[in-house]
Amino acid sequence: MAPPFQITAQVLATISRVDRALGRLSGLSVSAPQPLLRKRNHVRTIQASAAIEGNPLSVDQVTAMLAGKRVLGREQHVLEILNVNEAYGRLPQWVATSRKSLLEAHGVLMKGLVPDAGRLRTSGVGVFRGERLTHLAPPAHLVSRHLDELFRWLRRGTTSALIAGCVVHYELLFVHPFLDGNGRVARLWQQVVHRAYSPLLQFVPVESIIRQRQSRYYELLRQSDAAGDCTKFLEFALGAVADALEEFGREVRPERQTSSQRIEEARRALGRRWFARADYLRVHVRLSSATASRDLSAAVNAGTLKMRGDKRMAEYRFTR
Repeated sequence: MAPPFQITAQVLATISRVDRALGRLSGLSVSAPQPLLRKRNHVRTIQASAAIEGNPLSVDQVTAMLAGKRVLGREQHVLEILNVNEAYGRLPQWVATSRKSLLEAHGVLMKGLVPDAGRLRTSGVGVFRGERLTHLAPPAHLVSRHLDELFRWLRRGTTSALIAGCVVHYELLFVHPFLDGNGRVARLWQQVVHRAYSPLLQFVPVESIIRQRQSRYYELLRQSDAAGDCTKFLEFALGAVADALEEFGREVRPERQTSSQRIEEARRALGRRWFARADYLRVHVRLSSATASRDLSAAVNAGTLKMRGDKRMAEYRFTR
């Protein structure tokens, strides 16, 4: 059974935002952010995911801790950060449709924090905000069935991984398969599913956006529970992805390509046929005409290209 949600105009508009942001990054030949940006965003992800669950350690403290420095803090809070760091560090190895992976990931997240880390709950559970019950999870004997249905839906692949990641996030919070740590594993699993949409999404600190909007996050979970439909939560989660990705796009810088790298890229695109400078510029749309001419001239001098004709009428072909 497919989880209950609708593809609204807002969902479609937000997917377009995500695709445009990913397209801009693709146009910059960005396969991964610079190491310092990647490290900073990783820290923001780790700190925010733990902070949503009440961990008080700051970004500066988490940065210091992951650099091997000692920080002042309760042992439990330090362990929470170390566990989240390990779980996200192993993100590429988790299989989105695998119960075994889900249990292993929960085991990593909750290691040393609860006695049943990595095991499904066997008793009833409710979610409280203060003294108010905000969510009564399905009975324990239905948890396994709910997970099987969710993973079957994911394996069918009938829904975009971008949407599916957000829906799985909600469903894991709704089913509440573990006694504790459900929020942490749900946010992690959204990232696991989203890697199939674009590997770049693993470098985007969506959790930090959710942390900033935590009250809205919980309110839309409650509204979705009441409606029996997670569309409102889907719209929220997609919006967080789009906002985090656009922020990421403003921070990332393209890798500088050398002349030889550009020539090699042109070889793959143009093959052995004769081509003009205009064809080379279509391969490198952000390159100036003067730089293109210098690239081609250097490649001719190096014997990589043959040239016929002169100046604007010149044509080129790869020698091998």
